[in-house]
Amino acid sequence: MRPDRLAASLAAVLLALALPAAGAASPAAPAKPATEAREDDATWRALQEAAGAVVSIRARALENARSNESLGSERSGSGVLIAPSGLVLTIGYLVLEADQVEVTDSRGRTVPASVVAYDHATGFGLLRPVVALSPKPVALGASKSVEQLDRLMVVSGGEGGVSVATVVSKRTFAGYWEYLIDGAIFTAPPRLDHSGAALINKEGELVGIGSLFVMDAMTPGERLPGNMFVPTDLLRPILDEMIETGRQKAGRRPWIGVNTVEDEGRLRVLRVSTGGPADKAGVRAGDIILAVGGEKFRDLPDFYRKLWAAGEPGVEVGLTVLQGADLRTIRVRSIDRQDFMRRKPTI
Repeated sequence: MRPDRLAASLAAVLLALALPAAGAASPAAPAKPATEAREDDATWRALQEAAGAVVSIRARALENARSNESLGSERSGSGVLIAPSGLVLTIGYLVLEADQVEVTDSRGRTVPASVVAYDHATGFGLLRPVVALSPKPVALGASKSVEQLDRLMVVSGGEGGVSVATVVSKRTFAGYWEYLIDGAIFTAPPRLDHSGAALINKEGELVGIGSLFVMDAMTPGERLPGNMFVPTDLLRPILDEMIETGRQKAGRRPWIGVNTVEDEGRLRVLRVSTGGPADKAGVRAGDIILAVGGEKFRDLPDFYRKLWAAGEPGVEVGLTVLQGADLRTIRVRSIDRQDFMRRKPTI
């Protein structure tokens, strides 16, 4: 984004952050106009530096990447230069099974980058540009301090620019692709360029990385379009391990390769990963999963927790499945999801 456009957008953002969100108490006095205060205001400088740390990402996946079926082979989004590593933090699905990756910083400089880490448990990805980028990295903030009705800045790379979003909820999020995180941050209004976008607090700190467009941002099942951000608090304890090993050890969990959704109190299989454990065992799209390891579950998060409690990747898991009118117990030999993904050959 051009510096003049960024400055104009930040002025509007600064003014919006000073106003109360809907339902919040009004300030005792009107906010000082951002256009008058921006040059000497610490908040302005912090937000400007944070916005400057956001980069755009373009990635091309391997020709035979398994993820191409759901994500496509050409992917684009954003990332953020983070302190103290100087690496680019992004949402991992952008660079999953990547063949080539390049990043473009806020000054328009484009350089290749390598994938340092991908962690399925959190969804984070880390990139290392071939040369150090000049924008100042952004500090990691405490996402636990983010509260409902907080106004935060959303920044994406390229021409996406900056905007203000209101936090409408924080809660556990269960994704249909065997994914579960705590403390997910949901904001509105939504942005379509959410992939890897930065969620910045008023101190200019990074508190979340954009992951999804959702239709029920405030309350599950109730329509309010918005975005889901992965909280940076999930990154803090695993950052060093990710840099050193490419992932977090605790993220190694049994994976069976089913996409599922709660449907009228039951768990219905939407899709089965071709060639994955469930596919090989005979699970099919449309099946209803009733129990795992002989135990019934309350909901999708409970299903995942029981699945992951079965043991290490490689453990055999018994699924009680309704296939049409037939009730079956299907034995699925789980694997580590990372072992299912394709890797770029090394020289």
